[in-house]
Amino acid sequence: MIQISKQNVGQVGEDVAVKHLVKHSFKILGRNYRKKWGEIDIIAKKDNILHFVEVKSVQWPYNKPINAENFRPEENMHLWKRRRLARTIKTYLSDIRVSDDVEWQVDVIAIFLDFEIKRAKIRVTENIILL
Repeated sequence: MIQISKQNVGQVGEDVAVKHLVKHSFKILGRNYRKKWGEIDIIAKKDNILHFVEVKSVQWPYNKPINAENFRPEENMHLWKRRRLARTIKTYLSDIRVSDDVEWQVDVIAIFLDFEIKRAKIRVTENIILL
């Protein structure tokens, strides 16, 4: 298997996630919103709901099955990461002056990348609980 740096895996994973969201009628509002205490990978909107999307990408052979026994990149959303994300989301909502009645949710997209055959598998977990 071709070895790619973690940073490149993450960047390619985010690009794949954006294409997936656009294909499913999401409007991308922003990427990589950063504050010193955290980052939001993708900010999107669909059906008047804001979606804050965390992308978790791994290199994975395309032909290798993905099941409950396999590594789940979504499990890297540890408590400290969820707390930092919650603070960053609150800052974003304040910075752009989003009304309190706007609905929003946090989704996690796991991307399994096979660089040798240039294919990806995608698994979406919607509306996770941050705290």
